[in-house]
Amino acid sequence: MKKLVPALAVAASLVLAGCGSSSGSEGQAAAGDSSTLKVGTVGIGSDAAIRMAIDKGWFKEEGINVETTVVANPPAGVAAAQSGQLDLTYSPSIPMLNALSQNVPLKVIAAADGYADDALQSKDLGKVDDTGLFIPKGSSITSPKDLEGKSVSVPARKAQMEVTVAKAVKEAGGDPAKVNWMVLDPSSALQSLDSKRVDAATLISPFTAQAEGKGHERLASPGIEFFEQGAVGLWVAGAKAVEEKPEQMAAFARVIHKANDYANNHVEEAQEVGAEITGVPLETVKAGAETYWPTEVRLEDIQRVNKQLVELGFLAKEVPLDASLIFTGQ
Repeated sequence: MKKLVPALAVAASLVLAGCGSSSGSEGQAAAGDSSTLKVGTVGIGSDAAIRMAIDKGWFKEEGINVETTVVANPPAGVAAAQSGQLDLTYSPSIPMLNALSQNVPLKVIAAADGYADDALQSKDLGKVDDTGLFIPKGSSITSPKDLEGKSVSVPARKAQMEVTVAKAVKEAGGDPAKVNWMVLDPSSALQSLDSKRVDAATLISPFTAQAEGKGHERLASPGIEFFEQGAVGLWVAGAKAVEEKPEQMAAFARVIHKANDYANNHVEEAQEVGAEITGVPLETVKAGAETYWPTEVRLEDIQRVNKQLVELGFLAKEVPLDASLIFTGQ
């Protein structure tokens, strides 16, 4: 199979076209101010943790300013971190591993979102997984294996949703190569599900809650079933930024993991902030899966993803990983 995302040089061109400064900045610092960290976000609900950390002044207490910018997508953010336009950016482990496979020097600074260690044991995976594979109400499909020869929508080819659904199809005894993958944004995917123009659709919250409200059936929870546990979304930085700002990076990690712990223990407050960030009604946010914010990054969780990407054919070989990938502040 092809690479998971386009070349990073192409993604870099998307950054300035698809971003804007966040109102959650801690103030505009002078150019070259080493106390300032420019951070790329993607405008999702789990950004609530970093937003609360900014609003509560926790970064200022550590002597750093954080200026957030919404980037077009994670690969674009990674490209911006590589080029020095950003100091850190949000990236799920899949696009990060793809970048590492292209010899992009990155360091993981902190966890952004993911799954609790016992999440896979939940009786209702829809309450812990903010993604879902849905079939139309009344569909005769009963297993991901039945998706062979069927049309399945994904937000982008060779990206996270296709990867996770491909695993579900393969584990059910099917061949992901025989699926007719279609690229549709979440809103269009839900409309196509309503009209049965697609046989199945991959959706993310809040569209998952809307699909369930319309009576569509959740065929699988591909996110939790693929990642199992641990950090999925990560705060990553270019190696040069880490070398130039090690103390600031260490401070960022301390604050983020403090904020993650706070968000896990103040879910309603975090949901209110998440609704504000995404522009989604609070009741819809509450009806969906609860976000989980890990307070550590474990190499074994990233390695598990690395191995599966090779098994599914999305990477030719495993990316060499060791403890140096995760920044410890030392």
